Amino acid sequence: MNKIIDKLAWIYLEDGKLLTVRSKGKALFYLPGGKRESGETDEEALVREIKEELSVDLNVDTIKYANTFTAQADGKDKGVSVQLTCYFSEYEGELAPDAEIEEAKFLNLSEKALCSLATLVTMDWLEEENQLIGKEETSEV
Repeated sequence: MNKIIDKLAWIYLEDGKLLTVRSKGKALFYLPGGKRESGETDEEALVREIKEELSVDLNVDTIKYANTFTAQADGKDKGVSVQLTCYFSEYEGELAPDAEIEEAKFLNLSEKALCSLATLVTMDWLEEENQLIGKEETSEV
């Protein structure tokens, strides 16, 4: 039986690079975000998760649905997928890793090897949309 882990994710691009995060003790980078709590809308959950992970406030008026992606969940048994419902949004504040996040980094297409499978699917879509670049250096947050 297949299991789906339902998550929300924030797509934020800067200079053609995608904002990603890495949790403490994990090797791979993924999109910031997380799971809804009971009764939360997508927007409420996304705002809460991003505040917890990156210490910034999403501008609710700018939250816009991007796409939904599904991929094998990293580190989980075969047949366990993660479904990412992704949104674009502007933010206020200073990006800073918080809670379980050890590192935040803007990645480009040449750094796919650093990313989770679901993040790769998202990067492929962004590449098709001509929103990600290929070869320049990463930038630390």
